[in-house]
Amino acid sequence: MAYSVGAHFLEDAIEQLRKYKKMADAALAQVQDEDFFRAPDPESNSVALVMKHLAGNMRSRWRDFLVSDGEKPDRHRDSEFERDGGDTRETMTARWEEGWALTFGALEPLREGDLLRTVPIRGMEHTVLQAIQRQLTHYAYHIGQIVFLAKHFAGARWKSLSIPKGKSREFDVARNGTPYTIR
Repeated sequence: MAYSVGAHFLEDAIEQLRKYKKMADAALAQVQDEDFFRAPDPESNSVALVMKHLAGNMRSRWRDFLVSDGEKPDRHRDSEFERDGGDTRETMTARWEEGWALTFGALEPLREGDLLRTVPIRGMEHTVLQAIQRQLTHYAYHIGQIVFLAKHFAGARWKSLSIPKGKSREFDVARNGTPYTIR
């Protein structure tokens, strides 16, 4: 059987989401406890609140993905941007992991034939493909915020998640795909 565009899309979407999670987790590992709930200004969110929002979104979008609206009635989106008394680094991390488990649990069983099925999100019909694309862009946006905040708070302690500034030549890749260093 030939490899289809739809199968490739699903495989790549899952791979990209795994990369997003890995990047966010690597950034979160560099956030000290005193910076976890700190926001740069009153109108901004902390790393913890961005995580809380993403976890709430994942829980809503991916739970019962193919059979119910992606905006669940038990979701209270505005509260995702507020710290409550039970919010700790441990509870935020547990919600984060639960959200990712729901995400991958919903996506991994999908097949090409599912991509043109429709699912509602806030009462608006989306194809499964559109719903996945919507979440890919949403998660990339917020994971970029997490990385930015983590880097900001880490300062000189920051360990790059990609090619460090001024090191591009050391990370050039030869045509055969093997890394080499220019001396």
